[in-house]
Amino acid sequence: MADRESGVPQREGDAPPAGGETAETARASVRGTGRRLHGAIAHKLGTAIVSGEYLPGDTLSGEVAFSEALDVSRSAYREAMQVLAAKGLVESRPKAGTRVLPRERWNLLDPDVLAWAFAGAPDIQFVRALFELRAIVEPAAAGLAAQRRDRNDLKAMKDALAAMRRHTLATEAGRAADKDFHNAVLRATRNDALMVLSASIGAAIHWTTQFKQRARALPRNPIPDHVRVHDMIAAGDVVGATAAMRTLVDLALEDTKSAMEG
Repeated sequence: MADRESGVPQREGDAPPAGGETAETARASVRGTGRRLHGAIAHKLGTAIVSGEYLPGDTLSGEVAFSEALDVSRSAYREAMQVLAAKGLVESRPKAGTRVLPRERWNLLDPDVLAWAFAGAPDIQFVRALFELRAIVEPAAAGLAAQRRDRNDLKAMKDALAAMRRHTLATEAGRAADKDFHNAVLRATRNDALMVLSASIGAAIHWTTQFKQRARALPRNPIPDHVRVHDMIAAGDVVGATAAMRTLVDLALEDTKSAMEG
């Protein structure tokens, strides 16, 4: 059933928690996101699932209890469940209810799932997994970009670097430029399969960079690392571009680990 004080659906059989959000606060957190209502509900529940508040195998309360607790329509709740199901987080079955699926079923590279993972304190193992993925994909992509880039690709990288310098990575605009830089590298590969990863890679970069700055400023300026990648790609140096991107990713992981330990 749903906890009427917190407005959050509980696992079946759980006792109500002591304290927590008021119903009014919970309703405001859903309605105040500026998103469509079902998207806000999906965000709230997705964050709770990815953070471990609900464990794989847990059954969420039904749509009647949840919609009453947050004063939202049952249709909005059902649409939110469809969003979560599409991302592999839950499965709904007649009479059995909505169950949280095993983590290996989750679409962990979905930009929304990545955002939910970083809404709280992310798991260090998950952060390491993201950087391992980047370390496999991005250096090789930089090498291909050095072979296949054209003037438009190099201009896109230079424009992104200029925006990163102008805004700094401490701002939303600077982090958006950082994503643009990495997207430009992937586009320069002329490899459709790699370009499909741009949204996921970009989201991982955005959220890890933002996370590193929650408690303190970035430990060092990573823009020169990006400049070296650009310069090697512009020079057509496959080995140099591969090495420069590998260094960029490795240093970014060290910065992130430092932020998590701090």
